Amino acid sequence: MNKVILVLPFLILSSLFVNAQKEQNGIRASLNLSNLYVDEVDDENTKPGFAVGVYFRKGLSDQISIQPEINYSLKGSQINYDGFFSGTGKYRYNLSYVEIPVLANIHLGESLYLSAGPYVASLIAVKVKDVNGDGTVNNVEEYDRDDFNTFDYGVAAGVGFDFTGGTAGVRYNYGLVDVAPNGNGLDNGKNSVLQFFIGFEF
Repeated sequence: MNKVILVLPFLILSSLFVNAQKEQNGIRASLNLSNLYVDEVDDENTKPGFAVGVYFRKGLSDQISIQPEINYSLKGSQINYDGFFSGTGKYRYNLSYVEIPVLANIHLGESLYLSAGPYVASLIAVKVKDVNGDGTVNNVEEYDRDDFNTFDYGVAAGVGFDFTGGTAGVRYNYGLVDVAPNGNGLDNGKNSVLQFFIGFEF
């Protein structure tokens, strides 16, 4: 079932290439503010990251378009510590994904639009940085990705506006899969990412 879900966006993307003239293709980048949500999410655990990729948009009507994307997205969380011997600092869990959202856009006039749709993602690497309170990196450790759920999926929604030659906006990604079912210090949290993005046509 996971393989079927993962392949589905590729099939949709392929059908757009074959059957339709795309209205807008481009590159995109975003600032990620990511966390791992559990029953109670601590905002202090929010970690900055980024995403880069490409997007493809096809208009189905004047008001509706479909927008698949392929992105590299850096997610995760951070845990603060304060010890007598260790001092103050944080552990930053950097989770690297290849992510494929397929969004439906509802256009409200010439520029403003609302977006919503599913995403699937594959975990490609997990690294943990030990960062001092002054920003110095003490250590970087790479974890075995097989100790984590390598497949993730969820839903995304946001708002954006088009400008001449590109697009920009805000999006929230809500994961539906436990990132680390075996613990690994992440308390079985799910991905939660707020994105501020900008894209330019090519």
